[in-house]
Amino acid sequence: MIRPLIAALALTALPAYAQDMVTYTTDQSLEDVLFGVENAIIGQGLVVDSTSHVGEMLERTRADVGSDVVLFEAAEVFSFCSAALSRKVMEADVMNIRFCPYDIFVMQLPNQDTVTIGYRSFPEGAMQEVQALLDTIAKTAIGQE
Repeated sequence: MIRPLIAALALTALPAYAQDMVTYTTDQSLEDVLFGVENAIIGQGLVVDSTSHVGEMLERTRADVGSDVVLFEAAEVFSFCSAALSRKVMEADVMNIRFCPYDIFVMQLPNQDTVTIGYRSFPEGAMQEVQALLDTIAKTAIGQE
């Protein structure tokens, strides 16, 4: 009962889990969304620093940690940074370093046709410019921008 509720919350197009993150869902294929994210990041003049294959890691280690729960069909996290924007937000408050690099995740839950793309939300102030960038990238990746 709890797992379907968690899945339903994770698939909303509004900010999910209170102020923690923003997510969007699409019926596009996982491959198309992953391709779209990478292109949207590059389209902003940025470079993907790394791609974490979270879903693969969790599946590969599932039995090792004593679990039989399949969490994702696939889950990837793209990490990147903007030198200009990072400098700007850190000049406003050097403690904004805690948010860098910036991440966008893409996931598909087992037995689901939809794909979710999202990012963590940021506090009011200078970091809202980063949030706006992440929102543009996420929406561009799925053709909403």
